[in-house]
Amino acid sequence: MEAKITQSDINKVVWKACDTFRGVIDPSQYKDYILTMLFVKYVSDVHKSKYNEYLNRYNGDAERADRAMKHERFNIPKESSFDYLYEHRNDSNIGELINIALANLEEANREKMSGEDGSGVFRNIDFNSSNLGDAKDKNIRLKNLLVDFSDEKLSFDSSHLENNDVIGDAYMY
Repeated sequence: MEAKITQSDINKVVWKACDTFRGVIDPSQYKDYILTMLFVKYVSDVHKSKYNEYLNRYNGDAERADRAMKHERFNIPKESSFDYLYEHRNDSNIGELINIALANLEEANREKMSGEDGSGVFRNIDFNSSNLGDAKDKNIRLKNLLVDFSDEKLSFDSSHLENNDVIGDAYMY
């Protein structure tokens, strides 16, 4: 049996991710980037775990698993998954890819991720912002952020979590 993820494990990764942004932007801003990426990682892992559960339940029938996934809490478009972003971490437009991923994630989950005015929860975050440095430095920072959250210790599915308030506890930290 694999070890559970503790809040301490998560906090270590969050702290490392903070180091990625230190000295570049104000701490009140980089928490938004870090918590957003933590959210993407969390929902992606939970989604992947549930999909694998359905594949097992339906003896590898991907069509049935896909149908069952439509009833899950979040719909994660492939291009919005953490794994997709991580695969593209070396792309020269990684900031733009993350922005597109967030927009698609909001669109796929509009009823859960929109305010009363219709604006999305990620409306104030821009991973392609010049505030993150010139294109080269920004790409390095964003790649490092993705690498930080790809830590093998972070596998956010129910069998690995010690408690389920991952985002809230990381925010408090």
